[in-house]
Amino acid sequence: MKIAIIAANGQAGQAIAKEAVERGHQVTAVVRSENKSAAQEVIQKDALALTKEDLAGFDLVINAFGAWTVETLPQHSQLAEHLTTLLAASPTRLLIVGGAGSLFLDETGQLALKDSPDFPVEYLPIAEAMGEGLAIYRQAQDVNWLYLSPAADFDATGEKTGVYTLAGEVFQVNEKGESYISYRDYALALLDLAENFEHNQVRLSVLG
Repeated sequence: MKIAIIAANGQAGQAIAKEAVERGHQVTAVVRSENKSAAQEVIQKDALALTKEDLAGFDLVINAFGAWTVETLPQHSQLAEHLTTLLAASPTRLLIVGGAGSLFLDETGQLALKDSPDFPVEYLPIAEAMGEGLAIYRQAQDVNWLYLSPAADFDATGEKTGVYTLAGEVFQVNEKGESYISYRDYALALLDLAENFEHNQVRLSVLG
């Protein structure tokens, strides 16, 4: 596949680029500065400045963008709006590296993990911002999107075990009672989903 990875220089983006290249895919990094990922090609541009022409010909666009500061958090929604506009009615698929805070606490979907009293207050702004982005993707009925939320403990330095469990929108823990996955196992799950087009216009979650 021809894959474009937005924010390929980030920790998640680098893990995904490495996994995709190792699988033999043609990978293009969309980055604002010099490419630091394993991607073979580069589009050096701010993601919000991307055009339809930039993304033409890609089988898949992966949005691995992340912002943490008060000033940049709105870019999650801005980028969601921009990408769904660019890819409307396009065969190009869009996979989004999501967040865990918007996972539901039960099947009713009334409360999310971020609404629980023990949710870390320092992560609330990013959880809210990513949840707002998810709401925009949900409205994009003419885009082939898939949103993958990681476990609550999303470990940038963890090993690749090759083992993961896909789940739905309800927060899950493993047999150890942990909500954990490494970036490398997350990348494995994301690329498996990319290669097997079985899910569309849904949010899934993954844990180790």
